[in-house]
Amino acid sequence: MNKLYFIDPTKNSLAEIKEIITQNQQIQFVSLQSVDLGNHHTDEKIPVNSIIDDFEKFIKTGIQTDGSSAVLPCIADINNAKVDMIPDTNVKWVVDYNYLNIHPITHEPIGTLVIPAFLVHDDKFVCSRSILKKATEVLDKKIKGYFNEKPQLSEELGLTSPIKKVNLTLATELELWVKSPDNRADEEKLITAQALKEQYWQRTIGSVRAAMEESLMLLERFGLEPEMGHKEVGGVASKLKSSNYFTHIMQQIEIDWKFDLALQSADNEIFAKDIVTDTFTKHGLVVTFKAKPIEGVAGNGEHHHVGITLELENGKVINLFSPQKMDSDFINRFGYAALMGILNNYTLINPFVTSTNDAFNRLKPGFEAPVCTVCSLGHTPEIPSRNRTVLIGLVRDLDNTYATRFELRSPNPSTNTYLATAATVQTMLDAIETTIVEKDMSAEDLYNELNKKANEPAVYLKADKEFRSERDVFEEYTDKERDLLYGKPPKTVWENIQQYEETENKNLLVKDDIFSEIIIKSYFAGIESQWLTELKERIVPRNIELLREMIPLHDNDIMNEIDKMKWDEILDKKIYLMKDTFARKSLFTQLYEVMKENDNTKISNIQIEIAEEIVNIKEMYRLYKRNIINI
Repeated sequence: MNKLYFIDPTKNSLAEIKEIITQNQQIQFVSLQSVDLGNHHTDEKIPVNSIIDDFEKFIKTGIQTDGSSAVLPCIADINNAKVDMIPDTNVKWVVDYNYLNIHPITHEPIGTLVIPAFLVHDDKFVCSRSILKKATEVLDKKIKGYFNEKPQLSEELGLTSPIKKVNLTLATELELWVKSPDNRADEEKLITAQALKEQYWQRTIGSVRAAMEESLMLLERFGLEPEMGHKEVGGVASKLKSSNYFTHIMQQIEIDWKFDLALQSADNEIFAKDIVTDTFTKHGLVVTFKAKPIEGVAGNGEHHHVGITLELENGKVINLFSPQKMDSDFINRFGYAALMGILNNYTLINPFVTSTNDAFNRLKPGFEAPVCTVCSLGHTPEIPSRNRTVLIGLVRDLDNTYATRFELRSPNPSTNTYLATAATVQTMLDAIETTIVEKDMSAEDLYNELNKKANEPAVYLKADKEFRSERDVFEEYTDKERDLLYGKPPKTVWENIQQYEETENKNLLVKDDIFSEIIIKSYFAGIESQWLTELKERIVPRNIELLREMIPLHDNDIMNEIDKMKWDEILDKKIYLMKDTFARKSLFTQLYEVMKENDNTKISNIQIEIAEEIVNIKEMYRLYKRNIINI
């Protein structure tokens, strides 16, 4: 019997699924995989024998769990913590195999049937998956309503049949760093290798190659339709210790798979992370999906490709954003409106995209990570956009109308894909409703507004900003110019939350009950708590250890005045950062004190200063060390 890797409930009845499980004896457990507001997915082992006799009831009612252990602050409090986990029968279920536990009869690895699920508290859906599901339902209902209200829209898009379904499509990717266990990064070597482009698209070898190839093969078996795996820009060459055995592995890898409907695609991302982690671990390698594992070197991005298609009653599929003649315009007016909605309201999306200290470390000029709220269309409709310095780019293919979509370049592997995509839907709908349904703006009107200069009047977009650039926004503008043209980007989790709170139309996300006030409050409480805890318990202690490792080296060398001068400057900086004196308290002490005062604005400002000072002192020590002969 071929090993079972996934089940599609949309193509199998519950009775058929029950029979499939029974026939596959190696499937010994079921796990309901829900996703809380902190982007953590659950994993529990429910013995198949305990639910198989009443499988239909189990699928209908799920199980109860303690929601206080999930990230649902302000919702599942300790005095009202019960949460129901309800299976989702509209997405793929996968079988997670444990290759360290072999079934005594089938001699196959023991399998757990992973069933994506929703979290329900007090009869209300409160999880990340349910919010994206609601967003897709609202999108379907509203777009259909617009076309029913304005029949001319059907003619405009060349629809030959009524709309059966509006589909939100999504594609993500996976960038990760792979290393040998306990291997510490040599930042200087990594920075040099990146500048020389020594690793990008290079041939993989040894255990990295084996793990990547096996991961791609497994993704295929799980039905994710992988498209490519390759080395990314980061990494250094490994060292060959013996025949085909490499040490000092430090590589960056990217793995891509095919797009799908939004909810399924977000689930696929979780499946892929688990598959890749397990596979590389089996080959003795450690992986990290952190947004910026190593300072000064390219971080891990996770671009989101978002599109909308119309499935017609006659079976035909139409891309909502593509013009009927692909060489006549970049996109049609639905495309322009949707793009403008994302750009004009990005402060409402950004907290769901960039929500961790690590993620903000990635968003710095010079690493192809977007810091400006600006888009690129391409120089002409015949030449697709290739600008990698913008927040969002238009992806299109003159020979394929289905390919038209937007590439949001800011997400990273820690981004809550469910919530970020749901927020994106709300902003697109807002602009479509305002500019097309209410004001009937033409594609030319929308194109002109998207291309306006700062402080020119606008119907929908902010008048004081610009929103399109085909130039390198990192190289051709100063920081001040970028901030004036495109808005000042937040530097910390707290600044991101504050920009959201200061947005005039911040109630947009609760429209149509996609998000709710309590969901947003809960989400912000979660990322704020994580921000403060990481800052206090990880970032500052890690920086203290870094500073303690910076020791004087010139005493045993041919010391000169330059060495002493450089070391004195480093010592002054170390004292400024971490050592209290009668004259003043160190930055670290100041941070701990304002944390006791719960002054998040002061905390954020000190965090920014600490980050800048750490970058400076690392460079100072590098230059000091370079002048030492005997180490």
